[in-house]
Amino acid sequence: GLPAALPALPLELTVLYNSLLFTVGASDSVIKGEAEGICQGLLRVLEACGACGQDLGTEELWQKVLQEVTVEELQAPLHRLGALQAAWWLAAGQLGSVAGLFHLLSTAEDPGRPHCSEGQNKLLSMIRAWQVPPEGASLPLVQSTKDLKEILCTTAAFQQGLQELEAGNFPTALSLLQEAAGGFCSKKILAQIYTCLGCCTQEMGKPQTALQHLKRALQVDFQCLPALSNAAAVYHELGETDAELQALTLLYEALGKKPPAAASSSPYFLMRTELLVHTPVLTSLLRHQHPSEVKYLLAQRCLQDGRVADAVEHYLDFLSLLQEGLQQQVPLDDSSAVPSIPEVFLEAASALEQAGRHQDAITVCEEVISRTTDLIPQVLRVEERLEQPECSSPGAELAGGLLSQKKESLCCLTWRAAGYLHQGWAWAKLGESKEAVTQFSREHLEDAILRCAYLPVTENLQPEVEVLQKIRLLSLIGRGTQFLELGRHKEALLDFQYSLQISPGDPAAASYLVQALWKLNRKQEAAARWQKCSQSSPGEDGQQQGQERPLPLYLVSCLEQAMFPHSESLARSIQDYLGAAAHDTSS
Repeated sequence: GLPAALPALPLELTVLYNSLLFTVGASDSVIKGEAEGICQGLLRVLEACGACGQDLGTEELWQKVLQEVTVEELQAPLHRLGALQAAWWLAAGQLGSVAGLFHLLSTAEDPGRPHCSEGQNKLLSMIRAWQVPPEGASLPLVQSTKDLKEILCTTAAFQQGLQELEAGNFPTALSLLQEAAGGFCSKKILAQIYTCLGCCTQEMGKPQTALQHLKRALQVDFQCLPALSNAAAVYHELGETDAELQALTLLYEALGKKPPAAASSSPYFLMRTELLVHTPVLTSLLRHQHPSEVKYLLAQRCLQDGRVADAVEHYLDFLSLLQEGLQQQVPLDDSSAVPSIPEVFLEAASALEQAGRHQDAITVCEEVISRTTDLIPQVLRVEERLEQPECSSPGAELAGGLLSQKKESLCCLTWRAAGYLHQGWAWAKLGESKEAVTQFSREHLEDAILRCAYLPVTENLQPEVEVLQKIRLLSLIGRGTQFLELGRHKEALLDFQYSLQISPGDPAAASYLVQALWKLNRKQEAAARWQKCSQSSPGEDGQQQGQERPLPLYLVSCLEQAMFPHSESLARSIQDYLGAAAHDTSS
């Protein structure tokens, strides 16, 4: 409440500087909002000089103080307070305000000196051009202004690097992040910077360089688990499965351990870079994966690489986590690696099936079928008028909600159909052809529910409809193979014909159709079909498959089981038949 007095202001501003730093250090949390006290300190400076600034904003207040207050004794404390103000603005992402403030600070020191050379970053140049005021022995500081300046430089480089990274300007981001890595910061922040450098160079198509940065991050701080997670992603991109699985295993083990207390080997500072950088892009890049996510990734990668035994083990571990009530903790948002839980069950069934544990696969599929049946309406009609509306009117929101509901029902329908499909193949592997036919036939009950086969389908629902049609195709082929096993060749022929109606030119369906005709002693027709298939370009099927969306992982094994296994023997039989027919004709 005392009136401002010029002789006491240097001490008053220094006390304000120290108290603000103590407040930051005591809270040990990210800086948000305005720096309480700085504006009051500036107003007292103006008051002592006979000026007023009550109605001015923070930036205008700083401009008025630095341009009008020329008392020599106040310059050093004002510059220190300006550095603190810059820290608050950096934390708020107000980089333009920071650049303007340092322009004012540097202009007050030397009006004629240029502050930024061509090709240099303007903000960093402004901060570096600022001359740190000398520290008097009579007014001790809890953190030197020189150290604070270095922290501001590191923070400015780091924040701008993250902005450029988010904007896709990778060369500029790389330069700024490298600048930040050479700055003044703790090991924790340095590891984060190296992790961001790894993400940046990976986006630039330099995976080996990315790995070097990520390894450096782990060397600096072995608790920087996002670096390990990103390294696994880079190994996946490079196709180095052993290294990827090793990284994921280490990550899973590390997530299961309580991290030791961080012991910093560097001096403790009240104002630190980690308190100033908390942007959404950094949070996204450094997102810690849940242990369940990593366990799923281990299962998925093993299944994709054909390591069936390991895949089964990991999938069963993941399912046991769900049984233990961990389902609420399994992240299922867009950033998560874990798909919908029914898909995980179906992938587990696929792994069990490939491992020869057919009865277990049937049981897992039954879980999917029982849980999705009640969620499927009696009739599901997918029509073109349900396209996602662009406007945000109440009617549009209602239509969008209907579309979402249709999509959810369609997914449940797809998962149940896939469950029946897997059960059909499992019973077939157990030699139970009649039970296999029953399960393959169940999938066709879905046609009574889904009325979209010949309707225009919206782009929003097209992927789900395509998957369901693929399941229908595989079920028809599967049932046809079992009819062949049972000697019911005419029924098998019908299923293969229906398969080709769904997917004209499908190589498996076409080959099985030839076999069915052959077994029905319609050899001339079979030979004609076989010749037609043989004359088609080998690249046509591959080109057609390349245009299709990739199949869900849980259907890959079914697709492999549906492949025709007797191509060579059937080809020899038909060639012999054609040779004999040609010989008889010539005779």
